[in-house]
Amino acid sequence: MTHYSRLLKVVIDAPPDLHDQELAFWQGALGQELPGIYSAEYHGAFLRGHDLMLLMQRLESGAPRVHLDIHTDDLDAEVARLERLGAERVQKVQTWWVMRDPAGLLFCVLPMSPGSLNDENARRWEGS
Repeated sequence: MTHYSRLLKVVIDAPPDLHDQELAFWQGALGQELPGIYSAEYHGAFLRGHDLMLLMQRLESGAPRVHLDIHTDDLDAEVARLERLGAERVQKVQTWWVMRDPAGLLFCVLPMSPGSLNDENARRWEGS
């Protein structure tokens, strides 16, 4: 079975007391606005000149960190593929998986609607 996936977002996670300062810093560093998206806890945009998004996420608790988001049109197949490479599932959150890579770093795997990923904007994976 064929599926597609791609690295779509770099996510900066900041606790509530640092979120606004982080957001202001990265907007200034990039020279572009990162407007609110999805809900009040997220700000982000595609980076100018890139096919990559920077997303600021307000954490409920925990230390600041950076993680990557992989988007896929087949969540189960992509999670299984990444597990075969050495990743492990940490927690299912709503419709996506938080996973841990072999070095212990967290990343997320999120579903995208069928047909939104193709040979032009993602990597095709053959097999199961």
